[in-house]
Amino acid sequence: MRSCTGKCFLELEVNGRTVSVAAKPSDTLLHVLREKLGLTGAKPGCENGDCGACTVLVDGMPVKSCLMLAAEAVGHAVTTVEGLKDAPIQTAFVEQWGFQCGYCTSGFLMVCHALALHHPDADDALIETWLQSNLCRCTGYAEIRAAVKSILADGPRRA
Repeated sequence: MRSCTGKCFLELEVNGRTVSVAAKPSDTLLHVLREKLGLTGAKPGCENGDCGACTVLVDGMPVKSCLMLAAEAVGHAVTTVEGLKDAPIQTAFVEQWGFQCGYCTSGFLMVCHALALHHPDADDALIETWLQSNLCRCTGYAEIRAAVKSILADGPRRA
């Protein structure tokens, strides 16, 4: 994106598709995903990077989209929870009751999916480290841990 003062057109790769979207230089990735592209899986929680409800993957790594400008995503692959399609982590969350109210679920799904992809042999300590990036006020985390462990136990085919 070249320097601009009003609205600029950004070309973003989101969930495997290239999209062009008008955005202000100050628009966060979260705002563009939700308000411009209709991808509402990432949730506006705290909007200061503490809760993780807005987590998406950028080049396969978890990023809090409320802290990233949309312009910073140009040239990078963005994956939202909508782009996970039928990823095994989603089934594991259902099977292990890894959600209650559901508000934080998409952020946790993104973190757990990335963890399984990048660290298929993760131990309890590494799982805890990755889960610390997101907050849940309903589940108590036991079910979320169980969901992660179930896909890690099933090996690489489940990531």
